[in-house]
Amino acid sequence: MKVTIGDVVLPGDFSEEIEAAGGKGKIILGPGLRKEIKKVYVTKAGVLRKRAPNTFWVDSYQKRYVPSRGENVIGVVVQKAGDIFRVDIGSSCNASLSYLSFENATKKNRPEVQVGDVLYAKMLVASKDMEPEIVCVDSHGKKGRLGVLNEGFVFRCSLNLVRKILNPNCKLIESMKNEWPFELAAGMNGRIWIRANSMRETIAVGNAILASEYLSNDEIKSMCINIASILAGHVS
Repeated sequence: MKVTIGDVVLPGDFSEEIEAAGGKGKIILGPGLRKEIKKVYVTKAGVLRKRAPNTFWVDSYQKRYVPSRGENVIGVVVQKAGDIFRVDIGSSCNASLSYLSFENATKKNRPEVQVGDVLYAKMLVASKDMEPEIVCVDSHGKKGRLGVLNEGFVFRCSLNLVRKILNPNCKLIESMKNEWPFELAAGMNGRIWIRANSMRETIAVGNAILASEYLSNDEIKSMCINIASILAGHVS
């Protein structure tokens, strides 16, 4: 069935709007969409979304991550086999990570990565027919914020919540940073890493993120103010 942006979609539906955008320039297909010859088909149920200029995806509630090229993910090193690390990213199979996929890494200068380390990485290969592969550098060979995440706290959430807090229209991050300092890394695979000045503040940030999934922007602002006042009361 033909669908448009904002419609509730089901697997097998197609969008002529996306096809028309592709005729005018490059388009980016996110989760829930797949191109077959000339048509773009929906592969999972949800709501068809668009972000300017030409990024399209299906917004749905799910916890199982399906790798998509170019997305940032948070993984845990579960095995080291020769020159390859096996990393759990929450998908149906572990991703591979070469020791050369770090900034300034060489055969003599190997990165210090151990089993159990938490990594912030980018999906390099994501295909239904191939093993997923991740890297800890950008297209210029720089690590940026990618790499081993030291200390901090990691928790899981729905993929929908990750997309919500990363949306520029969501006021959660802005509201929280106005109340107390913290660091955050959000993986599109439904994992979030946070680190604040104390364990109490770290837990408060995590609880605020989990509680915001079904709240409006006004309710999020009010919640952050309430949490900040409670923390101030404990400190005093």
